[in-house]
Amino acid sequence: MSDHLLESRDNGVAWLTLNRPDRLNAMSNEMLDGLLACMLRLAADEEVGCVVLTGAGRGFCAGGDVKGMAQGSLREASLEGRMQALRRRMEVSRVIYEMPKPVVAMVRGPAAGAGLSVALACDLRIADETALMTTAFAQVGLSGDFGGSWFLSRLVGAGKAKELYLTAARLTASDALALGILNRVVASDALEAETRALAEGLASGPRVALGYMKQNLNGAWTASLSETLDMEARNHTRSGFTEDHLEASKAFVEKRKPVFSGR
Repeated sequence: MSDHLLESRDNGVAWLTLNRPDRLNAMSNEMLDGLLACMLRLAADEEVGCVVLTGAGRGFCAGGDVKGMAQGSLREASLEGRMQALRRRMEVSRVIYEMPKPVVAMVRGPAAGAGLSVALACDLRIADETALMTTAFAQVGLSGDFGGSWFLSRLVGAGKAKELYLTAARLTASDALALGILNRVVASDALEAETRALAEGLASGPRVALGYMKQNLNGAWTASLSETLDMEARNHTRSGFTEDHLEASKAFVEKRKPVFSGR
């Protein structure tokens, strides 16, 4: 794995840290390739019940490497080659969104451009008061990538998403919380502990049911009511055959807290 991305594990949670703190974790190709490979692997890892994505230092991710763009280093490849390479790396947003386990973004400082897009692909976003979120693309003459337009439109509505893209407005943590972009804002000195408690709580939950729950909620965006009812019926019945459902039922009767196995 590239040193631009760090991985650790604890109590069923995989922690991925974007690691270019001197560049506010601006995305390098090595970082993106490593992130995609990690997410694909973790999606299938039965030992992992939740993934936390964060950035080293004082920022989550400043987006693309604008310094590299200014130096013209990306202009060597053909238009088609650059487009295919970008699309391949953009798969990371789809994998995060579709993987059958929760992904939590822990945000300090800036989450801009593609960095914001990747944070939006996560299921939950928890931040401290230093968080600053902006689409940023208009400021560098780009239209946007990594699915940000899709995710943001669904979180805040089409009109507000257009405003945030066209104006590249900067949102404070309280602004983003009010819009529903952030799920929680906590004190800086409590951010890691709060995120850990959230992630470990999810990882210790009924993992199969949570995976189906995420599938239901994702599918409900584009499915009809009838299609959603069909999907819910399938997934609800499937989760009813899990060991975790049996354990939860017994725990309810016995008036105790269930101990889930993830099966």
